[in-house]
Amino acid sequence: MDGFLVALVISFGVIFVAELGDKSQLMALTFATRFKPVPVLIGITVATAIVHLVSVGIGYGLGATLPTGWISLIAGLAFLVFGAWTLRGDKLTEEEKRKAEKTGKSAIVAVGVAFFLAELGDKTMLATITLATKYGWFGTWLGSTLGMVAADALAILVGRLLGRHLPEKTIRYGAAVLFAICGLWLIFEAVGQLR
Repeated sequence: MDGFLVALVISFGVIFVAELGDKSQLMALTFATRFKPVPVLIGITVATAIVHLVSVGIGYGLGATLPTGWISLIAGLAFLVFGAWTLRGDKLTEEEKRKAEKTGKSAIVAVGVAFFLAELGDKTMLATITLATKYGWFGTWLGSTLGMVAADALAILVGRLLGRHLPEKTIRYGAAVLFAICGLWLIFEAVGQLR
């Protein structure tokens, strides 16, 4: 149990710090201005748990890497599309607004897919792989997942506070810019990996 706690604490701390100011935290903030916080947090948690499970599997079992350059490139282009879509804006009918308030399933899927793509090949995934080569897989997986979710929960809180005080147009432009930044960030990372 001692090795588990060491892996849990170290991986939590490393991933929490690595996530501060990361594109994933910017994404969490952006999604929090558009959706309720609970579906955003659920989407982040599910995506993070899956990506970090893959990461510890690679680090602990295989010692190999994924073709992260191409995945980052595709995710970056997708984020540019998300940014343009957000900038264009969507109009909800009254019925759609009521549905959006009642259910967060589509928000969970949107956030989960976005985070899954963004985290493949990200520094937190690579850090989790590295930690898993040194520590036990379960403690590393649990600690890295909790560390990332905790850091992104801070961004969600900030996003919700901003959403209450800013006009919808400002939020839409800000979200579009943040998606574009995340997309360009992923593309630049991909170009560096594909050289």
